[in-house]
Amino acid sequence: MLTLYGINNCDTVRKARKWLDAHQVDYHFHDFRKDGLTAEQISRWTDSIGIDKLLNKRGTTWRQLPEERKEGLDTLGLQALLLEHPALIKRPLLEGDKLCHVGFNETEYSALMNGVTHE
Repeated sequence: MLTLYGINNCDTVRKARKWLDAHQVDYHFHDFRKDGLTAEQISRWTDSIGIDKLLNKRGTTWRQLPEERKEGLDTLGLQALLLEHPALIKRPLLEGDKLCHVGFNETEYSALMNGVTHE
């Protein structure tokens, strides 16, 4: 089964959920803020898609961080920052067996679902 990670009040997450529902894709929604995250999840995602794709530097959470918190971070430091501030993770993040995709685009989701079994 697929898991869609994000924040419930995010417009892009809502669009992804609406698309998945309309296409009768079986998935579980995991809210970063309500359900929490683990270091293992973040490590798995950074291994799969890379820290640059995972880290949202365009959002207000990143902009509001003090400069000293952002400078000189290695991968482990960035992973710890994502664990502390889940809103720094680009969303939505769709994960399944051999699938890890960040962001939402109808065309990309259609292509991704071609290889996914609907349970």
